[in-house]
Amino acid sequence: MLFVLLYGKVQLMKASLSDESLNELTDRLRRANEEFTRHYPGETGRRQPVHTVYGGAHLFKSDSAKRLGSLAQRSLDQFAPDFVAFARAIDLPGSDQLPASFEEAADLVNYLNNKPEQARKEKKAAWLAYTIYRRVTDKLVREPVEDFRIDFEDGYGNRPDEEEDEHAVSAAAETADGSKKGTLPPFIGIRIKPFNEELRARSFRTLDIFVSSLVELNNGRLPDNFVVTLPKITIPEQVSTLAALLGQLEKQTGLAEGSLKFEMMIETTQSIINHRGEINLPLLLAAAEGRCVAAHFGTYDYTAGCNITAAHQHMLHPACDFAKSMMQVSFAGTGIWLSDGATNIMPVAPHRFTEGGAPLTQRQIEENREVVHRAWKLHYNHIQHSLTNAFYQGWDLHPAQLPTRYAAVYAFFLESLEAASERLKNFVEKAAKATLVGDVFDDAATGQGLLNYFLRAINCGALTEDEAVELSGLTLEELRSASFVKILKNRQAC
Repeated sequence: MLFVLLYGKVQLMKASLSDESLNELTDRLRRANEEFTRHYPGETGRRQPVHTVYGGAHLFKSDSAKRLGSLAQRSLDQFAPDFVAFARAIDLPGSDQLPASFEEAADLVNYLNNKPEQARKEKKAAWLAYTIYRRVTDKLVREPVEDFRIDFEDGYGNRPDEEEDEHAVSAAAETADGSKKGTLPPFIGIRIKPFNEELRARSFRTLDIFVSSLVELNNGRLPDNFVVTLPKITIPEQVSTLAALLGQLEKQTGLAEGSLKFEMMIETTQSIINHRGEINLPLLLAAAEGRCVAAHFGTYDYTAGCNITAAHQHMLHPACDFAKSMMQVSFAGTGIWLSDGATNIMPVAPHRFTEGGAPLTQRQIEENREVVHRAWKLHYNHIQHSLTNAFYQGWDLHPAQLPTRYAAVYAFFLESLEAASERLKNFVEKAAKATLVGDVFDDAATGQGLLNYFLRAINCGALTEDEAVELSGLTLEELRSASFVKILKNRQAC
């Protein structure tokens, strides 16, 4: 029934379609909507690591993460011993406004320490550089590596079967030891060899030995957030085979069904578009049978597959942007995490010692600093490009890349902190009504995006929980709910 105003009188109108006639249409649409939701469940709300560090399986130890943090701190101490030097090295926003040296910044440091909130508003460039440096050094001690991949592929190479068998057992033993001692990073896993005809048998065997040994040595359990990485995928059958293998390993080792997860490496042109001209990415995901949690882009294999010469194989190449856009469109709404590739120019000093153990010359010291700073700046720019394009995770290959990984991530979140805080506060206060803050118009989807911004900032250490609560206008429980819709419903019910 409908009530309408006609000639100044309220008239009762009867709908022409009966409930019975709509039932079939309603049921059909409901089933279609439910099927859509099954394929696109949305973000999980789980913490996503900001990077994955790759290291050869033959070198892995239970305390590798701590060792990498120490090496990273040593590089920072040597080539950027203070916040001024580091900010200038990576060209942080406003770094040209900082004092020429740390010695000239004594009064500024006192101000930043004593009045941080005032400094954030009045001397943002200095606050940003100082805050990032302190939080990077803290991160290198507290949690230097977020995700580590024990590598049996490119970082390991092809070795005799007996040798790889031994390394599969020893790496599993170190992983179990780290799990018991609490020295593993929050996320960990192994990268096996590809499932092509040449290497599939070796890959199967390494996977079996490692997982079986790990479960046996770790009291029947997997470490938290354990994942298997499958490289150089070309066809869905490679993915479905891995899913089946993991299922068999669960039965063999007594693990709960669905415990073993994996991530796909998107690093071949065929993984993007197959021989029939179809977009292959959704087919790969469907073949994973619910076990896939992430898709990682392989910069250098992909660009090589496009016949791009080595001199131009880098993360900013348009070919990479195309492939990553395809990944975003194909996996958006599925809950699959996306990761970008690596910067392959390492921040390694060219001069380490001279003949006879003589000290380095001043020119050699300057060249070392210039080389490391140049590599740091390149790495920083690559990460910023990834973050701007919503790839919140990437690869790191060397401990000296850890300072710039965290600096770039922290800068990304902290630089836009005030704008994001203002928009989220206004949005929540208006209870999902569209609001205009400055010249930016928000809608409901943006509300969830702003909430995700704060969650990612907390997870990586860019913000503390207390800071996020104060700046966002949300309670800690609301932030942890990870759902903007739930927050609004609860507030509207009050």
